[in-house]
Amino acid sequence: MAFFEQQVAERERDLGPDHPDALRSRNNLGGACQQGGLVDRAVSLFERNLADSERVLGPDHPDTLTCRNNLAGAYEAAGDPARAIPLYNRALAGRERFLGSADLRTMLCRDNLARAHELTGDPARAVPLHERTLTDRERTLGSDHPDTLLSRGNLAYAQHGAQSPERSAELFAHALVESERCLGPDHSATRLVRELLTHVRGG
Repeated sequence: MAFFEQQVAERERDLGPDHPDALRSRNNLGGACQQGGLVDRAVSLFERNLADSERVLGPDHPDTLTCRNNLAGAYEAAGDPARAIPLYNRALAGRERFLGSADLRTMLCRDNLARAHELTGDPARAVPLHERTLTDRERTLGSDHPDTLLSRGNLAYAQHGAQSPERSAELFAHALVESERCLGPDHSATRLVRELLTHVRGG
């Protein structure tokens, strides 16, 4: 934490508080605060950084989109996923427009938005988001990639929450076969998928 504090102080002093490098340093400090459990301070830093980034860099600059995504994550960490959803939506729209739907940062943002919907008790809204990410990852990474397996599990979990147990079980069964083949039957991810499949089948 002290390192990031010092970095912010030095860059604001040497470059000015509105310099892009100073904004990035403040963003890093916010992330360190959130990881260290100082969620309220992280929210405050991210709120300031987003306002400054929108003013200095513009609302659609890649750094601004990152700030918006990070503030949404801080709201979520503070127990307010409903407040995070509109920010995730704006960040996702910007990343899809400027980076493309299959860019890693875009897919991570889409996963974040889907999770926020699940946390607010609306998994049906998460389903199409997970479906799109799964399609993108299968196309760009392949069906065997760990991130693709994760997407398949995320979709299966959302389908179960959206009261589609048969589709959920089908997806979990597929994910289990792929996970056993790619990661091995005793891998922690494989065991988790196996437990979830048993759960959705009512076992």
